Amino acid sequence: MLQLEPQSLLHQGRPQSTRTSVMVIGGAEDKVHGREILHTFFARAGKAEARIAIIPCASREPAVIGERYRSIFQEMGASEIKILDIRERSQGEDPIWQRDLDDCTGVFMTGGDQLRLCSLLADTPLMEAVRLKAQLGQIVLAGTSAGAAVMGHHMIAGGGSGESPNRALVDMAIGLGIIPEVIVDQHFHNRNRMARLLSAIAMHPDRHGIGIDEDTCAIFEGEGLIRVMGKGTVTIIDAKESTYTNSAGVGATDPLSLHHLRLHILSHGDCYDLHRKTATAPEPA
Repeated sequence: MLQLEPQSLLHQGRPQSTRTSVMVIGGAEDKVHGREILHTFFARAGKAEARIAIIPCASREPAVIGERYRSIFQEMGASEIKILDIRERSQGEDPIWQRDLDDCTGVFMTGGDQLRLCSLLADTPLMEAVRLKAQLGQIVLAGTSAGAAVMGHHMIAGGGSGESPNRALVDMAIGLGIIPEVIVDQHFHNRNRMARLLSAIAMHPDRHGIGIDEDTCAIFEGEGLIRVMGKGTVTIIDAKESTYTNSAGVGATDPLSLHHLRLHILSHGDCYDLHRKTATAPEPA
């Protein structure tokens, strides 16, 4: 269960500002113009005092993608930036990488292939340190695209789109468990992935499905509170009170029935409480 610092709790229906958070980004965040999401990560990591670690190992070109984010955060004014360019799983057990993490205020996991990211880092001392620091509110952790997909215990590793929900539409794997109660899908409406997320939730109805559009971020601020920012929407699927699914009794490619789901579509400024299962709109200006 994600636990962050007390100042991030819900206050009068709105989240208070906090430096600590987990930022789950749907991919393709603006890196050129306003950079709203990236500026928010930088600000929460300490602004000019930010010490940022970039983990680019989901990418097939980690050096290129790592340098791209380095230049962005350098331009913003971060005091220190480290690229944890991990190419072999054994590196995640090397104390030198953990020492690099020790004084960081923010960690950013880039996009690429979520299976590659997990195969290199899952259950390594380095990733366990990142997970613990994020859950204790000691760092700001952000993941974009593949870096977002790995946040839950159950992870969408791949699949299709444009079909009715069915079990064959989604490939599941074990993620990093940073926010274990959710299953995340990214590039969500941009790539028509609603049926894919529904298929995943049919298999794991005890989890919340979180679908995040491109250039959009679900910010987990503590005690189950999610705040939405960005240009698109965050879709939340709650199946905990569902009354029926035929998932266990039909073939892998047969369409799924799912009865009595709760669906929330949230846009910039909206909040959602995972524990109370309530959505709130931003207060009028």
